Amino acid sequence: MTNPIPFQAPGHRLFCADALLADGWRRNVMLRWDASGELVEVSADCARGDAPAAAGPVIPGMPNLHSHAFQRAMAGLTETMGSPTDSFWSWRTLMYRFAQRLQPHHLQAIARHLYIEMLKAGYTSVCEFHYLHHAQLGQAYADPAELSLRVARAAHEAGIGLTLLPVLYQYGGFGAKTPLPHQARFISSPQWMLDLRQRLQQVMPEDASRRYGVAPHSLRAVDAAGLAELVGGLRAQAGGDDAPIHIHIAEQTAEVDDCVAWSGQRPVQLLLSQQSLDTRWCLVHATHMSDDEYAAVAASGAVVGLCPTTEANLGDGLVDAPRLLADGANWGIGSDSNIAISLRAELRLLEYGQRLHHRRRNVLASQSMPAVADRLFGQAVAGGALATGRRVAGLAPGQRADFVVLDGDDVNLADRAPAQLLSALVFCEHDGQPIRDVYVGGRLTVSHGRHELEQQAGADYRAAVADLLND
Repeated sequence: MTNPIPFQAPGHRLFCADALLADGWRRNVMLRWDASGELVEVSADCARGDAPAAAGPVIPGMPNLHSHAFQRAMAGLTETMGSPTDSFWSWRTLMYRFAQRLQPHHLQAIARHLYIEMLKAGYTSVCEFHYLHHAQLGQAYADPAELSLRVARAAHEAGIGLTLLPVLYQYGGFGAKTPLPHQARFISSPQWMLDLRQRLQQVMPEDASRRYGVAPHSLRAVDAAGLAELVGGLRAQAGGDDAPIHIHIAEQTAEVDDCVAWSGQRPVQLLLSQQSLDTRWCLVHATHMSDDEYAAVAASGAVVGLCPTTEANLGDGLVDAPRLLADGANWGIGSDSNIAISLRAELRLLEYGQRLHHRRRNVLASQSMPAVADRLFGQAVAGGALATGRRVAGLAPGQRADFVVLDGDDVNLADRAPAQLLSALVFCEHDGQPIRDVYVGGRLTVSHGRHELEQQAGADYRAAVADLLND
């Protein structure tokens, strides 16, 4: 296994002329962390002394709460019309075909390169919704954790924080429909998933940079009994009582219609009738909810996982973001299909989708937070941290030392007051990348916009993609 990026900062501290803390931008902030990478001091109005200084404004690292790593390699391959009625469902068929070709070494190469891209974009944690478990025809690998371990090793090598979420996939649709042949690599049982999580703990135990949760794929792919067995079994495992649980839900109107036709309930309503949701649950997409569902999800504390770029690409529709925020729901952002690796683009598209729908500007601002970017960024960090099940909720003692140093010389940031920085970061797109350095657990993973392993990782990624596309 390639070793992660070595600790490069001189000492466990950094002086920040400007840093974004929980109560807003502060001047002359001293960050200090211990050997484990946990922040032990975050103090404003400090003298620099002999501490190293950040080369630009400092902001918290963003958690990416939803990723399918292998799909990065198929970006751009599904953008040609196959039918006048192309939709999520026709895209899914193409994705299944692509997934059939993946070998373990392909997955590790794709994931490692992807995670380096994420770090360079300012994501410091990723929740990997991982549903490739078996060989092409559903045969078991000698080590059932083969593909999961490939993902975990890729994250370790890149130096990104990981919440690995092996996916339970039982059926091909509501009513326990027989799975499609292309789904054979995904299919397992609740006990198989629980055994897999224990195997992962044996080979690569959880630590401050890595957690293992579970992900029932969706209510169409997991029945009530399977969901109950999975959640109950997780709680009985070591470290499982507060482990994250993620699920796709209410992404497509066709999914909602099928759920109502089969059960008489909408998907979120059905899930609420089966499980007691809390902050360790992440409802990915939750695009199509009723008023009662919005209110119930907010009251539960569950996180809504929004993936605006993928949701736009797949034609999913728009979440009622003003309602979501007005209810005080927890939410965060994810790159999902990984056609774009940009937290800036996700936040921008979240707002722009609402502007197009409501035909007005600054839709997701509030009286208390009139700057859209400030409101969205802070809430996405907080909600994303809940979804990871890790202490990555920003710059505060007890949290991980995960943060981003913006390029202080970037032409679109250099002359901005701190209060204008996030607006410029999110809404001013240009050729350059305004992120200079990225720290994860106090380790410098990206320096001057470059990652130590990016050249080799890029070469391995290209080889993997060439192999996959070779007919």
